[in-house]
Amino acid sequence: MQYREKFEQALQASRKLNLVTEETINQVLMAVADEAVKETNFILKENEKDLQRMAPFDPKYDRLKLTADRIEGIASDMRSVASMASPLGKVLSETTRPNGLQIKRVSVPFGVIGIIYEARPNVTFDVFSLCLKSGNVCVLKGGSDAADSNEAIVSIIHRVLESFNIDAHVLTLLPPGREATGELLNAQGYVDLLIPRGSQGLINYVRENATIPVIETGAGICHTYFDEFGDEEKGREIINNAKTRRPSVCNALDCLIIHESRLSDLPYLAELLPESQVEIFADEQAMEALEEHYPEDLLKPATEESFGTEFLDYKMAIKTVASFEEALDHIAEYSSKHSEAIISENQEHLDLFRKLVDASSVYTNASTAFTDGAQFGLGAEIGISTQKLHARGPMALEELTSYKWLIEGDGQIRPK
Repeated sequence: MQYREKFEQALQASRKLNLVTEETINQVLMAVADEAVKETNFILKENEKDLQRMAPFDPKYDRLKLTADRIEGIASDMRSVASMASPLGKVLSETTRPNGLQIKRVSVPFGVIGIIYEARPNVTFDVFSLCLKSGNVCVLKGGSDAADSNEAIVSIIHRVLESFNIDAHVLTLLPPGREATGELLNAQGYVDLLIPRGSQGLINYVRENATIPVIETGAGICHTYFDEFGDEEKGREIINNAKTRRPSVCNALDCLIIHESRLSDLPYLAELLPESQVEIFADEQAMEALEEHYPEDLLKPATEESFGTEFLDYKMAIKTVASFEEALDHIAEYSSKHSEAIISENQEHLDLFRKLVDASSVYTNASTAFTDGAQFGLGAEIGISTQKLHARGPMALEELTSYKWLIEGDGQIRPK
């Protein structure tokens, strides 16, 4: 019963939110950004409680960890969202019918958006800022790994909302237990859209058990293909950045595909990876090329399970192919349709890669690490949608709106 009451309060808050001006919303976001920086020590203290419950070598540890610099970055993203134009009230199309009816299609909020996410407390700030700016109420279900961090962040946001006389139920944080997950998955009539953000296991569970609409985000099995016409200097830097910048996030490189004619360049392409202790799972040809050129304790033979795996760690598979077409086939078989890249100086191959690879973000001669709402100039993101209905790629302000038809008449009736 407690959950139904929370959902009802969120629904009521969504109606009130429609009356809050864009100016006030922007002021709230700026105030939350300022308060987050001001309360850095408090947030880090609560975050440390979560960190103490997780082993430092756990791949999720880096995602869970907050720092003063990361909080500054989060605040900067919120200010960026505040500065952006509202996605609401846009006239997407309009026409006047022969009978005089004026018909417009106008962007509107979804209403109440539910988010289920794992050990990433920054998501709490990101989701709140994007939902508020797009006129949506958010119901958050964070994981137990980040329980103390999320509670601290929500308490700060609620304090700011109350100072602006805005219903604090525009942001609801559910308990971290499984019971709350089940209730949210079945909150029909209250929650308009559910977005899971996390591992493939979490996304599969939500998709299979939810009775409300779901947009999948998060899981990324990302490939980079080093073509026979690839530039080794570009490739060396791109591969290292895509793999080691933040291996625990969904845009990190999982599998390097290399044309067999460039295997002699593989030791150079992988030369920077040992600095980050990257463990490589190489197929037979790549293994032969890397032996005596890569630390023995970090080089292992690939198995079938090495491909199609989102490592979220300092681990990477290498697949050798005999042709451009074989590379495309490998990506088609194992991709999660998140982010895929090619390194090549052959314009025909670049054009074909863009055209034929089915993913939300397709890169030519650049790191997949750029798949991010802020990097795309969207301010921030709810997550990376890997499906095709409604939204694809970074889900930011525009992707958090729907639309409705407004029909203006002057006494028109439809003939029998």
